[in-house]
Amino acid sequence: MNKITDTPSDCASLTNTSNGGAFPATPRTTLRRLASRGSHDRAAIHAILDEALVCHVAFARDGQPFVVPMAFARDGDALYLHGSTGNRTLRALAAGAEVCVTVTLLDGLVLARSAFHHSFNYRSVVIYATATQVTDGAERASALRALIEHVAPGRWNDIRQPSREEILQTLILRLPITEASAKSRSGPPNDDDADCALPTWAGEVPLALTASAAVTDSRVPADVHAPPYAAGYSRRPRPQTQPSKASSGQAAAPTSDSAM
Repeated sequence: MNKITDTPSDCASLTNTSNGGAFPATPRTTLRRLASRGSHDRAAIHAILDEALVCHVAFARDGQPFVVPMAFARDGDALYLHGSTGNRTLRALAAGAEVCVTVTLLDGLVLARSAFHHSFNYRSVVIYATATQVTDGAERASALRALIEHVAPGRWNDIRQPSREEILQTLILRLPITEASAKSRSGPPNDDDADCALPTWAGEVPLALTASAAVTDSRVPADVHAPPYAAGYSRRPRPQTQPSKASSGQAAAPTSDSAM
């Protein structure tokens, strides 16, 4: 058995350039380690963002670093975050704090013959940006719809729309996707040739986010059944679309220095 080296096949899932091509690299997004796992591809970055449910938002305020998990949605070349108008994280970002947003999809465990070569199969995105508060009424409505549809496509048309009071209590931020990168790993362990003769099992344990059966709230009328997007819920990348008029900026670039 020959040693499996890092090749462009590591990022095979990130090479679709059918929707806008590649984004330019910047000093912060240029991959310096395991470059074969990186991609500048716009469609690949969009697909990872669209499949993920949670992002991690990192910023610094008064010398103190913060990392906060948040819901998000992508609309074209913009990422939207939202929360209460009293949310300290959102208020700090709205005031101009520079932000780094990360998203990771864990696709499997990679169990090697040596401790050193254990790893994960994954797809990830890193975005650097400065947020802007959304004040335009039409864009705010579009962003709220995107946030709901990102979680459960088709849900928006089935629910009561936000009231004026609810909208006034919600702070919405737009982050331009202009400096971004994707990185991934796939495939079996990258064991040393000398270790392949060891009588030790090695391989991959695929992982995926799956939904259990939908549980109906007790107050739902008996003749109202779970819609297909709830009864058959799954996380799949949504079809690629062109940037909406509400979105601003252009998209982004390659990869971070994560050890993965």
